[in-house]
This record gives sequence, C-alpha cells and structure tokens, in this order.
Amino acid sequence: MHHHLQYYGYFKAQKGNLPNSAAHQRVWKTSPRYELNGSFGEKQDLISDTLEKETFLWPTCLSSTGHAQVDAVNRDSLMLSSPLLRSRQLLYDELDEVNPRLREPRELFSFFSSRGPLQAPRWPIECEVIKENIHHIEWVPPQPEYFYQPTGDEKVPEIVGEDQGTVVYQLDSVPTEGAYFTSSRIGGKRGIIKELAVTLQGPEDNTLLFESRFESGNLQKAVRVGIYEYELTLRTDLYTDKHTQWFYFRVQNTRKDVTYRFTIVNLLKPKSLYAVGMKPLMYSQLDAITYNVGWRREGHEIKYYKNNMDDGQQPLYCLTWTVQFPHDQDTCFFAHFYPYTYTDLQCYLLSVANNPIQSQFCKLRALCRSLAGNTVYLLTITNPSRTPQEAAAKKAVVLSARVHPGESNGSWIMRGFLDFILSNSPDAQLLRDIFVFKVIPMLNPDGVIVGNYRCSLAGRDLNRHYKTVLKDSFPCIWYTKNMIKRLLEEREVLLYCDFHGHSRKNNIFLYGCNSNSRRHWLHERVFPLMLSKNAPDKFCFDSCNFKVQKCKEGTGRVVMWRMGILNSYTMESTFGGSTLGSKRDTHFTVEDLKSLGYHVCDTILDFCDPDQTKYTQCLQELKELLQQEIHKKFNNFGQDMDLDGNWSDIPLSDIESSTSGSDSSLSDGLPIHLLSIADELNQKMILKKPKKKRLQTRKQRNEQYQKNYLMRELKLTENSTPGRARFASTLQKQPTFLKNPENSSASIIRNETPRLNETQLSGRDKDSSLDQPLTSLVLPKNKEIIQSKKPGFTASCSPKRSTNSSLGPAPDVKPNWPRTRYSATRKDRTAMAVYPSLHIYTYP
Repeated sequence: MHHHLQYYGYFKAQKGNLPNSAAHQRVWKTSPRYELNGSFGEKQDLISDTLEKETFLWPTCLSSTGHAQVDAVNRDSLMLSSPLLRSRQLLYDELDEVNPRLREPRELFSFFSSRGPLQAPRWPIECEVIKENIHHIEWVPPQPEYFYQPTGDEKVPEIVGEDQGTVVYQLDSVPTEGAYFTSSRIGGKRGIIKELAVTLQGPEDNTLLFESRFESGNLQKAVRVGIYEYELTLRTDLYTDKHTQWFYFRVQNTRKDVTYRFTIVNLLKPKSLYAVGMKPLMYSQLDAITYNVGWRREGHEIKYYKNNMDDGQQPLYCLTWTVQFPHDQDTCFFAHFYPYTYTDLQCYLLSVANNPIQSQFCKLRALCRSLAGNTVYLLTITNPSRTPQEAAAKKAVVLSARVHPGESNGSWIMRGFLDFILSNSPDAQLLRDIFVFKVIPMLNPDGVIVGNYRCSLAGRDLNRHYKTVLKDSFPCIWYTKNMIKRLLEEREVLLYCDFHGHSRKNNIFLYGCNSNSRRHWLHERVFPLMLSKNAPDKFCFDSCNFKVQKCKEGTGRVVMWRMGILNSYTMESTFGGSTLGSKRDTHFTVEDLKSLGYHVCDTILDFCDPDQTKYTQCLQELKELLQQEIHKKFNNFGQDMDLDGNWSDIPLSDIESSTSGSDSSLSDGLPIHLLSIADELNQKMILKKPKKKRLQTRKQRNEQYQKNYLMRELKLTENSTPGRARFASTLQKQPTFLKNPENSSASIIRNETPRLNETQLSGRDKDSSLDQPLTSLVLPKNKEIIQSKKPGFTASCSPKRSTNSSLGPAPDVKPNWPRTRYSATRKDRTAMAVYPSLHIYTYP
C-alpha cells in the first residue's frame, strides 16, 4: 500500500515523521524513483525505471496567461512540502485511526484541471504516429461559400491503380483481416517511425508528399498516375472492412498555379452530397500564418461516380476534384469536414477547468475509460441550489456527441452549446437555475483519435449497441446508459439529444420517436417544430422523422425513449449546407453549427415557458399538418376522406415514412474479439452431450428413484401381459380419472407426476433467475419511469429572460411568432410548486 501511495505522489514522508495514525505501518522506502520532487507537473519522477514513461501533452491552445495560471497553481497549491500530508485515498474512522482500505481511485487520473498537463491520446499498438502536433486556427469566411454547380462536362477519370502508377504513400501498419484490438499506448507503435513518403530527387521534383499518421487522419495509400494526378485509397475503420467516408490528410511540396486532380477510389455509399454541390475542405498553413485564413471550401470539376474496378465483393464509388494550391512549397490539408480532435476537446475542457467562474457551475468528471484507455468526459452543468428541495426539483437535460467519430459536425454544435450555457448570458443563467445538464461531448474518443468514420475499436457501430450488457466491450455506451438510468431515478429527464452528422441530406433535422399514448399525442414533435422556427434558415422540419424501425432499436434515441424519456432525439446536421432562407445553396461554417447550439438552448426555454402560447400554437399546427398528410396519403390510394372525421384513430406509424435516407448501419453483433470465442463455444455446445440435471435434495432423489422403479415395473408388466400393459399405460396417461385410492401403483403415478413437473418448473425458474440481471439491463423500464405529465405544460421553470446577450449568436431570420420575453430576476422568480420527496445534495 505504501508503494501504491508513494507511486501516485501522495506522500514523501520518511520514517521519523510519519503520522501517529499510521505508525503501526511498515517503514516507507526512500528510493528516489518513488518520491515526488516538487509538483504534480513533474510526472517523470513518479514512474519507476522498469515502467514505460508515458508522455503528457501540454496544450498549445493555452494562452500565455493560461500557462502562467497553471505554473502558479503547480508552484503554490500543489507543492507537497508538508511531511504530514494526509492521503485522501485512505479511509479513517471516528477515532481518526487509519483503515487499511483505500478509496476508489476516482480522482487519480479521472479528470484534469489546472493541476497539470493533459494526457496524450492513447493509440492501438499497431498504429504508427508522427511526432508533430497538428493544429488549425478557427476562421469564418467573410463571404458565403456556395455549392458547386455541376456543368455536366466534369471528367470521369478511369481508375488505373498501382499497376500503371507509382505508389508515393502506403500505410503498412494497418491491422490485417481478422485482427482485433489488443492493447494501446501513447504514441502508438514502438520503434522508429518510418518515412512513408517518397524521397525527392531534387528541388525540381514536384511529387506531392502525403501524410495521415496524425490524430483523426485516415489516408491509406496514394498512387501517382499522372504528373499532377493522384489516386487515393482511404483506410477503413480499424478492424473492419467497411465505412470509408471521412477523409483527412496532409500534402506537402506543392506548386502554385498548377491544376492537381485527386480521386478517392474506395468510397462505399452509392449517394453523396458531393453529387449535389458539396465541396471538399482545404487548409493552407502559409495562408493561416500570413493572412489568418483557415479552412475553406475548394474544388472544381467535382464528380461522384461508380468505380469501374469491381472487386467482386461490394461496389465502390469514387470522388474526384481538381484544385490549385495558393503557394509554392506549402503544407496543405484536405478534409471531409472541419476536424475536431480529442486533443481539441481536451484543450477546451482545460480552459473551462481553469476558468474560476465557469468551474463553479461546470463540474468535470470521467464517465469511464474507453477500450484504449482514453477518458470519456462527463460535464454536469447547473447553478448551485439554495436548498436540497430546490435542487431536487430541477429537471435534467442529457446531450451527447461523436458516437460516430467521423461526424465532427456534432462536436461543433456541442461546442456552440457549451459556449452559450457556460456564458454569463441571462438566458444561460436561467437555464442553469432550472435544469441540470449532463453533457458527454465525445462518446467515442478512440474512433476520433484513429480516424474512424463510424466504429469504435471493437469494430462495431456504438449507436447500435445501447442495449448491450457487454460493459468491457462497449464501456462508453454501457456507462452512458447507466448514468441516465440513475439520473431517471433522481429526477425527470426533459430532453435527450445525441448530435450526429449526415452525408446524404442537406440542412439540420431531428429523428424522434412516436408516442402511442393519446395523452402525449404529437407532443414529441413540438420541440423540433419550435427549433425550426428559431433557426428557419438552418433547420428543416420536413426532413424530421419519428418512425421507430426495428433496425434502430439499439440506437440511443430509441433506448432512452423506451426508458421513459418522451423527448428523445438524434440531431442530424449535414456535411454540406442549407437549402433554406438566407443561407440557401451555401455551405455551413463552424459558426453556423455553433449557432445551432445556442438555438437548442433558446428552444428549451420556449418549450418550458410557463406561458403556453407557443406550445399550444405548435401543437395546433402539428395537428393541421397531420391532417394534411393523412389527406395526401388517402388521395395517393385513390380514396377520399373527411378531415372532420375521427382521423386521430389512425396510428402515426402508418402515416410516417421510413428513415431510409438516414446514414444507417446494421449491428454486426458481438465485437470482433469475441466472435472467435463465440464460435468455439457454439461448437463445444454442439459436440457436448447435455448433462442430466442434478437433483437438489434427498427427497427429490428418493422421488426420482421411486418413479424409475415404477416405470421399470410397468415395462416388465407390459412385456408379460399386453392387456394389463394397456391398462397401466392408461393409468399413467390419465391419473385424474382414477377413483380407487387403495391402488398403490395408481396413487404413486397420480401423486408423483405433478410433483415431477413442479420440480422441473422450479429448476427452470432457478435457471431463468440466473439471467435476470442481464435481462434487466436490456429490457426497458416503461412502467416505472414513464413520465406521467405532459412536457412543456407542467415544466417547473421560470419565465424566459431576455436574450440580449453579446455572447449568444442571434438568429439570422426572425421566427414567425412574437419574441416577447417576460422579465424575471433570480430573487423574484416563481417558486417551485411541488418538490419531489427525494433528498439530493445541493450540487446534483
């Protein structure tokens, strides 16, 4: 235990100055490798010589002031100068006597604050990682970036492959087929990182140098097929052979005013927004340094088409485009969408933890560790409550993002939400007063780090496994679901929303669930309709869908809805842009997505406004839209219907169209590393003969013996006298017809047969009880948790404050309802009418 505590830097005491309460413990070793020389910033002193020294990442995004704050904290508050410093890990009793048990090491490496550096991302040991830190500036284009307008004359290059070209970049450290994740380390693969790019023959050599062995990069191979033409192959999600959509790579040794052509040859989706005007993103380092210009849409002759090289397994598709680089000898990046890496998230969370104001109402914790050991962060955002009753009366809102790692637009919406909810805006303060926000900003950090598009390191789509009981294989999902389950036991969850990206539809929209209860008829559609009114140039209500399909039963929105959260949604934001209002035919920027995070907050206040005018207005509008949809459906079938009739008896599932346009993927079952084990177990179960169930008690064994003896006697009798055998079989089959209780053999048959059935049934009950804990994790708890009150009408919250805040982005188009805000102050706000009979702490 002393080794354990010294290793983590809780003591540097010597034998003579140990506290009295620990005097009976053995003497601490004084080896220098176990002592902490200074502050927590000197991590290398905590690691033994035999252990690998893992590096830590000092964020480059911190300002000089931020570094000064970190240094000050390390110098003043974290110096372990007192030899009597008590470890918070040891448990003490009432007499201040030490207990040899340790607390759960929750805060050991669970979350960071100003105490020290960020831990660098952990990679699978197969992955090679370059040592350079990739950092991009944020920039908003001064002019709208319009969609590409196809001319019809776009060139469709024939794919020739490496047989007729020259391989200039090829990643060899990709796991082979059938491999699965085993372990990880900071920096990925051991040893010297190979130079995969070709060697330039001189200053006149204009070959492009490719690289993608950095965070979120995923280029597999580049083949030079012309002087300025390259064919690119994307790496599939690790440990799979699927999901090529996201791309992010670097090129160097560029030439100015020369037209280059890039063609990605192994995309898997037959439809893409690139076919309707979407452009790739490009970033120039010289432009960023010289002109402070960041990511921008570039590309001409953009074409999305089917690959003519059929591999015999599944059809492949190509994306080709041309581009001119702005500078000679520049370093440029190309990406499917604005990257947002795990390191970017850590830098942002570190700035929040170092902010003395924001850290008072935003508590940062570790939800769990991913498969690779990266921290999945959980933020609890709420203002301190004055009484336990006031804290217990707060409703909860749960938000998450990046369960699909290649959908970085979800992170930008989450970033906008956090910027607003952590600000000093009056609306943000009101939201923190009346709600508890549980935020998981990055559910799949492993996939984000390695550059996956859809899967985790288990090789599976996490958004199809929310019903899982495999905690070790899907820790991020398992802990998220159980956190929400505990939250539902404490308070009502008003809203659950998971932020995603969409590659085949423009605009932003929601997927929800249909409520079959007439009490909540159409209520789950009110929030999306309100959001469309608050962001009319970005959010499209017509693209929303509320059908619950069987293939989506394992998604977050469906599982949370079945757990009792009526307003459970998946927010889909396009990789392209808008077809609405003032932003029509323009690409979305990061500011557009961040502004939607503000609109989510704005809509929550509208949804819970005590003045129910907006809510009832939306509900009435939804009924009219539904009537029109029903009328359209009947007209399509050649029937007529009276709209004044009892149309509400028609199930919504019969009216709702499918979500076939969604970016869906079916669950592939168990994680890859368990598939071989499952096959072996299945083979053993087939070859292995079933064992006879052993009886539990002596009485049961005696009864079984008597039954076997009786059956032998009956068989002997059947062989000797056929007539009596028929009579005996009749006794066995129809014991209830016997009237003579003196017949001993008949009484045995009559009494023993039901008893045997009871024994078998009790055995089955015992077997089924073994599966009960697993089943309870899968089955929904509708009867226990379903909310009995209508959302919006009975939400206990204060009137909406004014949104005149410089921190919140104002919507570009005014919604079509009056934006009257009712003034309220924290002291004068309406009191909570009813408090749950549940005591919780002031900080939920």
